[in-house]
Amino acid sequence: MVLGWTKHGDGKHLAPGEVVRPDERLSWPRMVGFGAQHVIAMFGATFVFPLVMGLDPNVAVMMSGVATILFLLIVKGKVPSYLGTSASFVGGVLAIRAAYGGDTAGADAIVTGAILVAGFVLALAGLAVHFLGVQIIHRVFPPVVTGAVVMLIGFGLAYVVADVYWPQDHWVALITMLVTFLVIVFFKGFVGRIGVLVGLIAGFVLSWVLDKTAGAVTSVLPGANLRDAAGASCPVEGTYCVATAFPHDRVNFDSVASAPWFGVPNFHAPDFKTSAVLLVLPAVIALIAENIGHVKAVGEMTGADVDPYVGRAVMADGVGTMVASAVGGSPTTTYAENIGVMAATKVYSTAAYYIAAIIAILFGLCPKFGALVAATPGGVLGGVTVILYGMIGLLGARIWIENRVDFSDPVNMVPIGAGIILAIGPVSHFIGGDFTLEGIALGTIVVLGGYHLLRAIAGRPARPAGSEAG
Repeated sequence: MVLGWTKHGDGKHLAPGEVVRPDERLSWPRMVGFGAQHVIAMFGATFVFPLVMGLDPNVAVMMSGVATILFLLIVKGKVPSYLGTSASFVGGVLAIRAAYGGDTAGADAIVTGAILVAGFVLALAGLAVHFLGVQIIHRVFPPVVTGAVVMLIGFGLAYVVADVYWPQDHWVALITMLVTFLVIVFFKGFVGRIGVLVGLIAGFVLSWVLDKTAGAVTSVLPGANLRDAAGASCPVEGTYCVATAFPHDRVNFDSVASAPWFGVPNFHAPDFKTSAVLLVLPAVIALIAENIGHVKAVGEMTGADVDPYVGRAVMADGVGTMVASAVGGSPTTTYAENIGVMAATKVYSTAAYYIAAIIAILFGLCPKFGALVAATPGGVLGGVTVILYGMIGLLGARIWIENRVDFSDPVNMVPIGAGIILAIGPVSHFIGGDFTLEGIALGTIVVLGGYHLLRAIAGRPARPAGSEAG
């Protein structure tokens, strides 16, 4: 059932062992509460990652609501899930910005154009899964490859923390990281699940307090205080014009004060460059694996057979990414955070997700909120991204462990190890003209191509999920 829900029991209570199925609901006031919980669960990552990618968080939050509604319609209400901002594109986006002028309107358009094409490829992959069966994905992307791609997407972003965010205020970054550690580990339930958001807010407040008590911090801000080799100011950041350290406040509320309370977000059209598209395509592999894993997790929790809807879910995520990026939004993915909320509440009703989506759309219509988010200091982002990127990387190791990948086999170990190092470097490989493969894109090609090449030379087919041992 896509729309329309049967009331569960009296609409107020759940007996021990009972669950609210996707086509059921509790009373509407209660469903609004559950919808608000889903907003909070997705909120931290959904606005942190647009900030990291240099995209408008207001547009990202708003379009996450639109994408979620599209997702629920495409899967016919059978797979309750929220589509928030994907972290898998961060490395590719930063590489695009480095090649196309940094944090500029032109680069924004090229970034969203590349993401839109990746969404189209993801939607096509979903169609293939729907008509050919999920086994086609396991043959092309066995667990050893999928785990490696997820790992290199996370660990390949280490340089962003080291070179961009942490140096802006290393003490605030360290304290923000430690606060986030404590919240995630020692607070159970809802607070623990939004630990990254709590840590970010704590770091934001700390930065504001330090501005008032300790004064300005001296550090490098990307795109600010540009100087050439002679020390003279210069207009465009590049090889001979670089950002240099200067005293500045950690938090600047000027844009917040000037932003209106209500208004349409800053939408923009995409621009398409082939070299930029190639930099984000590796993220599609991670999204396929992520979507399939999340859908199967929902199936296990609800006790429903969701295999017929796996292809629809992957396709729906691709469509959501295309629609969001067409107006300047961020790439989307199904969110484990919201799956955790369902596991804790036993409420799997899609009604809660429609409500969460509507709330997110309303948030996007408040430019002042977007300006406040954009004012997040770089040191604070350093403290939270070091955790987020590391956790993404370790999810790859989790895929290996769960599928018993055998690293005593050199066919597994050699291309995987090489690809991860190329991504972490990040290593650049000049192809010709203006085209260079580097970092995550280069590492993914080596992992995927190297694995299947060595398998073919060794005369061994790729093994299915769960049978990599031995």
